[in-house]
Amino acid sequence: MKCYESLEKIPALRGPVHLAVGMFDGVHLGHKEVIGGSVASAAQAGGTSGVLTFTPHPSRLFHPENPVPQILSREDKDERIARLGPGFIVHQPFTREFAAQAAKGFLESLRNAIPNLFAIHVGKNFRFGKNRTGDVAWLVEHANRLGLHVLSANDIQADGERISSTRIRGLITEGEMAVANALLGYNYAVHGEVIGGRALGRTLGFPTLNIPWMPELKPRQGVYAVRAKTKGSDWFSGVANYGQRPTVENGPVSPLLEVHLLSGGDDVRRAGFGPGAMMEVELLEFIRPEKKFKGLDELRAQIAKDTTAARRFFETGMM
Repeated sequence: MKCYESLEKIPALRGPVHLAVGMFDGVHLGHKEVIGGSVASAAQAGGTSGVLTFTPHPSRLFHPENPVPQILSREDKDERIARLGPGFIVHQPFTREFAAQAAKGFLESLRNAIPNLFAIHVGKNFRFGKNRTGDVAWLVEHANRLGLHVLSANDIQADGERISSTRIRGLITEGEMAVANALLGYNYAVHGEVIGGRALGRTLGFPTLNIPWMPELKPRQGVYAVRAKTKGSDWFSGVANYGQRPTVENGPVSPLLEVHLLSGGDDVRRAGFGPGAMMEVELLEFIRPEKKFKGLDELRAQIAKDTTAARRFFETGMM
C-alpha cells in the first residue's frame, strides 16, 4: 500500500479509482465495510482502490483544549488499513483552509486530484464540507452530476447499537476489552520496545517485560489477561499491569505496561523477549483496577492471584 501526504501529491493512477473516505479511527467492523467495499469494487472493475483519511483529527483544530483521543496511532491505523488490501492511502492535512471548503469545493478537490475517480465509498453518517453541511444525500446528487458513483455502507450493529469509534473509545477507557475487541474485529494491541527495569518483578517471583506506553486514548489502568509476541514468534499468554505502580513509586510517574508471561524457559528465550525487543501485546480481559498495597508481600500475594485469574481465563475463557 502506497502512502501519500496530501491529495495534491497523488500521482496518475491506473484504471477507475474507487476511494473510501473517512477518519477510520480504530478501523473497526463498520470501517471495514466501507474500505472493503472500495477494494472489492476496484478488483471487479480492474481499477485501483484507495483510502482518504485526515490528519490530524478535526477536533484538534476546532477543540484543541479537548481533542478526541485516537484509538490507533497513525502507524497502527495504516497497518490495519493495509491488511484490507487498498492500493494507496492519503493522509490529507486537516488545516483551517481545508476545513473552510464548502461541500462543493471538497468534491471538486477530489475530482481534480484524481481525474479518473469513479466511485466514492463512505459510511451512512458521513458529513463533510464547511460546518459539515454535506451529507450522503448531497454527495450522491452532486457526484452523479460529475459522473461519479457514491456507495454508502449501512451501519454495522452489535447488541442493537451502532458500532462506532465513540462507542469503542468508551469501552476501552472502562476496561471492557472483550466487547471492544469484538467491535473492532481484532484484539486491541500495544506495540513498543522492551526496556530494562529494576528487576523488582523478578525479586517478587514474577519477572516482567516492560514497555513505556502513552497512547492518546488511555485504557483503564489495572491488570489484564494478555498475549504477547515478538516479531516472528508465536503468541505467549500472560498477565500485565498498565499503570503507575503506586506501591513502589513515590508520586506520579509515566505509565508502564509490565507483562509477565505465564510460560518461561527455552521457548521464551528463543522468541527473543528481553530489553531492546519490539513486542506486541494484546489486551484481552480486564482483571482488576490498579491499587496501592501496604507493602511488597501484599503486592506479591495479589500478583499470584492475578496470575491465577489469567490462567483461568486462558483455560476457560472466564475470570
